[in-house]
Amino acid sequence: MTAVTEVSPRVRRRAPRKKWTPGQIVLTAIGVLVSGVFTAPFVWAVFTSLKSETEAVAVPTHWVPKEWTIQAWQAIFETGNITNWFVNSVVVSVCVTFVVVLVGALAGYGFARTDFRGKNALLGLVMAGLMVSPAVLGVPLFTTVQSMGMVDTYWGMILPQCAPAAMVYILYKFFQGIPKELEEAAFIDGAGRWRVFFTIVLPLSRPSLAAVGIFTFIASWNNFLWPYMVTNNPDLMTMPNGIATVMNSYGIQWAQLMAGGLMAGLPLIIVFVFFQRQIVSGVAHTGLAGQ
Repeated sequence: MTAVTEVSPRVRRRAPRKKWTPGQIVLTAIGVLVSGVFTAPFVWAVFTSLKSETEAVAVPTHWVPKEWTIQAWQAIFETGNITNWFVNSVVVSVCVTFVVVLVGALAGYGFARTDFRGKNALLGLVMAGLMVSPAVLGVPLFTTVQSMGMVDTYWGMILPQCAPAAMVYILYKFFQGIPKELEEAAFIDGAGRWRVFFTIVLPLSRPSLAAVGIFTFIASWNNFLWPYMVTNNPDLMTMPNGIATVMNSYGIQWAQLMAGGLMAGLPLIIVFVFFQRQIVSGVAHTGLAGQ
C-alpha cells in the first residue's frame, strides 16, 4: 500500500503590483500639489496661532514658530467673548437649518406633486431668487426687520436667512424622481397626502435632506454680512462677527485672529469629516451632479 501524504495548503502569492503609468504619476503629482495649496492656509493658521504676537508680525516671516506658546489661545478666551459667540452661532445656524429643511421639503414636494393655478408662475418667481445676490437685498431686508422690531434679536438674524430658493429647487428635482406609483399605492390604501409625505416621501429623501441641511448649516455659520447689519449688541454676535473685533489700539492681533478663525472653522471641519458621505450622496440624488 502506498502511503498517502497530506499536501499542505498552498500559500497564496500576492499579485505583483502594477507599475504606475506616466499618466497616473502626473495625476498623482497634480493631486498632491492641489492638496498642498488648499492645506497650506490651514497649516499657516495653526502655526501662527502658536506664535507670540511679536513673532506673528515679524519680517521676514517664517512658518514654524521659534518659541511655541498658547498665549493667543488664552487671550482669545480671556479678552474675547468667544463662548457666547459660539453659542450664538450654534443657535442661529441650527434654527436656520431646521426651518430651511422644513420649508424646502414642503415647497419642493408641493411643486413636484401638486397641480394648482399659477404653479409655473410661482415656481418661476422662486427660481428668480437664485439670480439675486443676498447683498442686494440687505437694505430692504434690514428696513423690514427694523419695522418689525427685530433688530438685535435672534429672530432678526434667523428669519431673513430662511428663504431657501436653491434648496427648494434641489428638493423639487429630487421629488420629481420618486416614482408616483409608490404614492398612488398609498392613496389606494386610504392614506392622505400628509401621511404619504411623512411616511413615504421623507424617508426616501434622507440623502437629499441631509445634503440640504449640511449646506444650509455651513452657509449660515459662515454668514458675516447679515448678522453684522442687524446686530449691534456684542452679546448677540456670531463667530465671524466676533472674530472681526479681535484688535486693540495697536491694530489686529494676528495670532489671536488665527486662533479664533480655527475655533470658528472647527465645527465645519467636524461636519465635513463625519458627513462627507451624506454630502456626496445628497448631491448625487439631487439630479444636479451632471448639470
